Amino acid sequence: MDPWLIWLIVAAVLAVAEILTLTAALGMLSAAALVTAGSAAIGLPLPFQFLVFTIVATVTLVFVRPIAVRHVLQPPVRFGTDALVGKGAYVVSEVTGLGGRIRIDGEEWTARAYDETLVIPPGKTVDVIEINGATAIVYPRD
Repeated sequence: MDPWLIWLIVAAVLAVAEILTLTAALGMLSAAALVTAGSAAIGLPLPFQFLVFTIVATVTLVFVRPIAVRHVLQPPVRFGTDALVGKGAYVVSEVTGLGGRIRIDGEEWTARAYDETLVIPPGKTVDVIEINGATAIVYPRD
């Protein structure tokens, strides 16, 4: 069996193992085996193939893996209306359970109090607890 084919099989096995474990280390080794398969395909002798594998594996594990792990561990970025939930807002016109107006990050929104009996006067600060369509559901800050 040709050496490049063996390296290709090793790369595939490591890639499958990476998919099952999600460690990011086996994926880097798989990439190193894939690069080594390419070097074997152009006729590099076996000792140099191992050298290529070692160098590529070391570089990816030392430099690329920490970056990949850092990106995986970051909390998901919220955008759109989801990004407004939890923010503070300024009451522009009286907010009740039926309606009102607030200002969130410079934009004016229609708003309703989370409790229909609650009345929040203008000038107060509220927290956005939900966005329902184009209406913010708010809770007064004490």
